[in-house]
Amino acid sequence: MFFHTGTTPTSLPAELREKLERLSFPTLGHYLEEGFADTEIRRIVAAGGRVIGSAFTVRTTATDSTALHHAAGLIGAGDVLVIDTGGDRRHAPLGEVVAAQLVARGAAGAIVDGVVTDTDEITELGLSVHARGTSMLTTKLHGIDAGGVNVPVTCGGAVVNPGDVVLADANGVLFVAPEVLARIVDIALADDAEEPELVAELRTGAPLGTLTGASDTVAELLALDTPQ
Repeated sequence: MFFHTGTTPTSLPAELREKLERLSFPTLGHYLEEGFADTEIRRIVAAGGRVIGSAFTVRTTATDSTALHHAAGLIGAGDVLVIDTGGDRRHAPLGEVVAAQLVARGAAGAIVDGVVTDTDEITELGLSVHARGTSMLTTKLHGIDAGGVNVPVTCGGAVVNPGDVVLADANGVLFVAPEVLARIVDIALADDAEEPELVAELRTGAPLGTLTGASDTVAELLALDTPQ
């Protein structure tokens, strides 16, 4: 037997979720290097807005969505469906029917390492979806003994474990372990709080390098290269 199931992820802690709702996600790009999905994975349906939730992972085969149909009825409220298609970018595993099930279950969104279909209908349902594109060619219920639910997957070049925090908006998608995020979220929020003042100073004509210290660093580097 090649089909695998893992443990259902725990819900995102309420305190961490509250902080993430106030955070500008790109600020995390100042502190993290791993976990960012390929830029080809973009927001296809923006109906649900920003996405915050725990990863509920599914691994499918190129043409078979049996595992996905099974998983869609199990996802918890506030979770984000993350689909690893095994590299297939022709068959759309997610369309109106799967999206309707996700909305009924209270899912926070869906991230697909592949293509999706029925985008107009999904927009009406109100589900936010990120994917590599769209297609009219869909998966079928072949019942292939492969794939898995709540197992480690790859999405957009990033390894995603069940329960990882999923953050997605118009800028991209990030997967990160909750314990890692908990260590840096307060620092990132402090950065966000300082940014309006920095922008205001730039509008008065202040040089960015002076405000951030980059110009002083450049001066030090040039001094090192100057013959004594």
